[in-house]
Amino acid sequence: MSEPSVPTLAVFKLASCDGCQLTLLDCEDELLALAGRVRIAHFLEASSAVEPGPYDLGLVEGSVTTAADAERVGEIRARCRVLVTIGACATAGGIQALRNFADVEEFTRAVYARPDYIDALADSTPVSAHVDVDFELRGCPIDRRQLLEVVTAFLAGRRPDVPDHSVCFECKRRGAVCVTVARGVPCLGPVTHAGCGAICPAYGRGCYGCFGPSASPNLRALLGLLRRDGLDGRDVARLLRTFNAAAFDRLAKDHDEEVRT
Repeated sequence: MSEPSVPTLAVFKLASCDGCQLTLLDCEDELLALAGRVRIAHFLEASSAVEPGPYDLGLVEGSVTTAADAERVGEIRARCRVLVTIGACATAGGIQALRNFADVEEFTRAVYARPDYIDALADSTPVSAHVDVDFELRGCPIDRRQLLEVVTAFLAGRRPDVPDHSVCFECKRRGAVCVTVARGVPCLGPVTHAGCGAICPAYGRGCYGCFGPSASPNLRALLGLLRRDGLDGRDVARLLRTFNAAAFDRLAKDHDEEVRT
């Protein structure tokens, strides 16, 4: 009797810092445990050995920032039975989506001696803006426990059990004092997707929104707290425009007047 085939895993990179791929490598012992259940067929961060595909599970890090990226994600989608985007860049355009609020051509003229060599799109966009994805794993970087849950869920044939509530839940779970209530520190925790374990609030700092907007964020209520804590419209815009700038900007458009004033 022939042995059953082992599912193949492929990891791809677009415009990113490689941090989410490194999270996968940092799993170490857990990866060894998975080694017999899945075969890594394409992962240039770990090995130059590449199998042509198709692949059972594809993980994509990075945003689409060039025309070549846009073409490549279509090819990746066609070669992966299940496609999961990992990290803020792949799920929301990343910090490089700050370009979306300015003139990219003006930037390139100011920075590069030969701007005509730069081939970049006007916007940095998530992979889901170009192809269908089966699951989005947020974070900057992603959480290793959530990543392992995604891979394990795929092997078990079920949907990943990744929470979609806010960071505030995680603060309560670890017994962290609310920095906004107790100290008046501006914090995006009430509107940010859980996953980090409330690291920043646990050490007395406000949440920076690394995991992007939660499933049902109440930005209107948060804006009142931010105003109370001394932030004006410009400050609020700067607070929202970090790791998940484009995602929070889409959320803020429903409250544009309140954000600007």
